[in-house]
Amino acid sequence: MRAVVMDQLAGPLQVRDVADPTPPAGGVVVDVHATGLCRSDWHAWAGHDDVALPHVPGHELAGVVSAVGEGVLRWQEGDRVTVPFVCGCGRCAWCTAGEAQVCPDQQQPGFTHWGSFAERVVLHAADTNLVRLPDSVSMAAAAALGCRFATAYRALTARARLQPGEWVAVIGAGGVGLSAVMIARAIGARVVAVDRGQAALERAAELGAEHTVLAGATTGGDVPAQVHALCGGAHVAVDAVGSEATAADGIRSLRRRGRHVQVGLLPPVDGHPRIPMDRVIAWELDLLGSHGMAATDYPGMLELIESGSLRPQDLVERVVDLTEAARLLPAMDSAAPAGITIIDPRPAPGTPARGTMGP
Repeated sequence: MRAVVMDQLAGPLQVRDVADPTPPAGGVVVDVHATGLCRSDWHAWAGHDDVALPHVPGHELAGVVSAVGEGVLRWQEGDRVTVPFVCGCGRCAWCTAGEAQVCPDQQQPGFTHWGSFAERVVLHAADTNLVRLPDSVSMAAAAALGCRFATAYRALTARARLQPGEWVAVIGAGGVGLSAVMIARAIGARVVAVDRGQAALERAAELGAEHTVLAGATTGGDVPAQVHALCGGAHVAVDAVGSEATAADGIRSLRRRGRHVQVGLLPPVDGHPRIPMDRVIAWELDLLGSHGMAATDYPGMLELIESGSLRPQDLVERVVDLTEAARLLPAMDSAAPAGITIIDPRPAPGTPARGTMGP
């Protein structure tokens, strides 16, 4: 199969032929029809995650089961599926309680093993982790769910317990941030979106943000001060970027007794990022982590998508092939896309059949 291969950290990526995968016991192989290009993939490429080289990135995916391993009971070839980016072991107390997203023995495609920037991908503990896709949900929409949309959904509904009428400050209007804007509006909350790009803010406004704040040194603005001026301080803040500055902006944008949810990954800076704990203590703020969403929690979200209340497909900005993905991934830290980029790894029409391709 063809795959995007990383031979060194923070180095050039190659698209080349690699061995076809086989399903492990309890797992499956999925033919990838769509996979998302995510900032988390950039973190792995940059060396912020412990990955074994050579490596294939990619953790947001949707496709069709093409091979089934021994012991799998619920799945067969031809099933349309997606999967959370955190795959539980299926055996521990957290998995049996439906909390696979914090499984201590978890697998993550694109991190702990080869991921979905390829024509096929292996998924472990299929009976615990796979999610059946309704025919009405497209592969592109489903690929947007695995990390960004599902993460935002759980962060707002299960972690922050966002309520109708409350204000939420969404820091970062990329894929997960725009997902948070849509979900907050579907809940009946009110949104202030913050981003350094005007195009991203315009997209956030189209999706329901009531106010927008342009961040960055060139604007000369104090993000928390602007959020407080607009809504009196947010009840909930979501850092959907993952930096010392954006985490601090989220925390300082809260009103007293507010809740901050950290979704964006925070790479170490001089050991660990500095957090304004004086404000956390004095204003009795809650700091919450959110790490994806288990397969058991998908049905409620899928019902909202089927009903039309939530439309993750509206976030898809473009669809690219593996070659373009290899070019785009290293630039993700400096890019400011106003939506989600989806990769279709399948050969283009007219490509020679498998086994006849050159090196």
